[in-house]
Amino acid sequence: MPRNEYQSELAALRADVVSMSELVAERLQMALTALEDSDEVLADRVITGDSDINQLYLELEKRCTDLIALQQPVAGDLRFIAASFKIITDLERIADLATNLGGYAKRAENNVFPSVDIQRLGEETLSMLSLAMEAYETRDRGLCYAVDERDDDLDALCEVASDTVVRELIESDRADDEIEAFMADVSRFLLTIRDLERIGDHAVNIAARSLYMIENNDELLY
Repeated sequence: MPRNEYQSELAALRADVVSMSELVAERLQMALTALEDSDEVLADRVITGDSDINQLYLELEKRCTDLIALQQPVAGDLRFIAASFKIITDLERIADLATNLGGYAKRAENNVFPSVDIQRLGEETLSMLSLAMEAYETRDRGLCYAVDERDDDLDALCEVASDTVVRELIESDRADDEIEAFMADVSRFLLTIRDLERIGDHAVNIAARSLYMIENNDELLY
């Protein structure tokens, strides 16, 4: 492959990874809206649309492996392709977690824990994902560290939210015929919080891979 064509392939790969992230972010936003509005139709769109993201992931994975096998890149190009390969894996997993949120939305009762602000957690994860992908696209090392720092804030918010749900469970004084439904709500809220925290972890993974791509620095990988 001529050098110009090879560089065009690398640029196209970067652009398509960013496009995948935008699609994943869109699905995550849809899932959060479905949770907020108890919108089963929107939740179903998130769930059924996961197959499109899976297919896109497989296509980009093949392009990464083909570039490595056929072009034998070295140094920065190899780090870029390897980082892209890892990042699309994190994006695919974020999409899976968005699908989980869609499933919770189909059974959610949003007035059960009004003191738990799921939307605030969701907005934080979306912001972290956006920053991480901006770091990848623009090769901005500072943004990589910013995402890592914000993960501590997200973890703290998730811990407070989980503690709130557990406290309300302990303090609950519901009739026997209400307990089963209430326990299902508790489980669903705790899973929602856990999955949002995991999305933040995947955003950190993206930032870590981007930092490694930018300057061969594995500081955030561990």
